[in-house]
Amino acid sequence: MAYESELALRLEPYTAGEQPRGMARLIKLNTNENPYPPSPRVAEALQGRAAELRLYPDMETTALREAIARVNGLRPEQVFCGNGSDEVLAFAFAAFFAGKQLTAPEVTYSFYPVYARLFGVDYHPVPLRADFTVDADALMRGTPVVLANPNAPTGLMLPLREVERLARHTRERGQVLLVDEAYAAFAPENALPLLAEYDNLLIVRTFSKSHALAGMRVGYALGSERLMNALRRVRDSFNSYPVDRLAQAAAEAAVLDTAYTDGRVRQIVEARDRCRAALTAAGIPVLESRTNFLFVRADPTDAAPVQQALRQEGILVRHFTGDRLRPWLRVTVGTAEDMETVTEALLRLCRRADE
Repeated sequence: MAYESELALRLEPYTAGEQPRGMARLIKLNTNENPYPPSPRVAEALQGRAAELRLYPDMETTALREAIARVNGLRPEQVFCGNGSDEVLAFAFAAFFAGKQLTAPEVTYSFYPVYARLFGVDYHPVPLRADFTVDADALMRGTPVVLANPNAPTGLMLPLREVERLARHTRERGQVLLVDEAYAAFAPENALPLLAEYDNLLIVRTFSKSHALAGMRVGYALGSERLMNALRRVRDSFNSYPVDRLAQAAAEAAVLDTAYTDGRVRQIVEARDRCRAALTAAGIPVLESRTNFLFVRADPTDAAPVQQALRQEGILVRHFTGDRLRPWLRVTVGTAEDMETVTEALLRLCRRADE
């Protein structure tokens, strides 16, 4: 006898990066977390708020939405907040893709096919080009479309002009283009300027990367008021109070401290580019990242032994087992000191392209 539903038995859950416990000091570069603490304003915002926890949070996240809108030059009605960007993505799949045929890059954030199965979405992955770039023309064979940009785990970015082509294509067919911008802060451009023209464009972002609030679980969406209302309807059918009081206060303080965030992002980008330059100069292939991680070809066939060797040295990185991804490692960018250690280790352990 099976107590579980057919859906529960059929689902293949998302596999997250390892979160080790009880181990000696590690250089943890496997889950794309920010190596620096959040803005000091976050701690200030959280002080003395314990007594408020007896009350439900503001279900509309009003102050936080106003802060996000202010920083991004939008109206609060164009912002929706959730318990991490993964929840926002789940609501979006339910609101815009359920019962439809969804097109997505074949190599991308692996939560997308999980949500597709959960919400009854006919999921159609489109292969990347040989150089791992997203094939926009192939994506336009169907609608709606979901696109992580910059992409994960490659770190590559589809130019804004191509994103606009996708927005126009999906709008002409009455469908939504979801652009997942978890790593947009580390990239030279983003899809925000397109919102003024494309009411079918939904941008999803997170506070986990650039704002160093992965432990708080706050994500948000930007788009037309119509799209935000659809997300709200889905949310209120599950849980009207997903973002707790402390998370709202922390995220509001973090998003308004733009100078602090910009400074930390700059440090990460500089460390990223130094590491990539050193590895490529030594003949180790590294894709041109626009994120807070690097995609490194550590071995011509299988990078798992290199991952394990790094672990023995106290360095955690991520390895994927898909056919095209097996030779590669995803290395989160840490502090400048951490990256010096990691760069030296990779130079010793990785096989060069000409070997």
